[in-house]
Amino acid sequence: MREVEVALDFTPNALASLVYRQGDTIVLACATKADRLPRWFPRDSGRGWVHAEYALLPGSTNSRFRRERNGAKGRTQEIERFVARSLRGAVDLDELGPIALTVDCDVLNADGGTRCASVTAASLALRLAVRRLIASGECPPKDRRLSSEDVKKGVEAPK
Repeated sequence: MREVEVALDFTPNALASLVYRQGDTIVLACATKADRLPRWFPRDSGRGWVHAEYALLPGSTNSRFRRERNGAKGRTQEIERFVARSLRGAVDLDELGPIALTVDCDVLNADGGTRCASVTAASLALRLAVRRLIASGECPPKDRRLSSEDVKKGVEAPK
């Protein structure tokens, strides 16, 4: 079992950031809020969107890993999509509201398990970002629990 460490708020400019260490694998995850939704996204849906980007830094492996220019390809693109889909599956995009979040995962040191470490780090950064959006009032929480008064009145929980 690998030892896990998390250091929060590593970068001051991101909505949420952390350094996630799993053994010798180290991932920096930063969540940022975009000014607007992607151009292709339907404007009147009221839904939010979560996007992820993934990269291995050049010095993260034994032999220097070349930076990918002009977008992700191959393995990197596969991991990027995997992380993004995992994050979108963990968030109710309808309740997020018309907010677009991007979570960047940069592998600082790769020692096996970068996919798992990236998904975990990204999930933690996303959770922290959403909590901060709720606390600031930018993303109003929808409480789906019923109060004791609602239960007494026979109110059913929203679906």
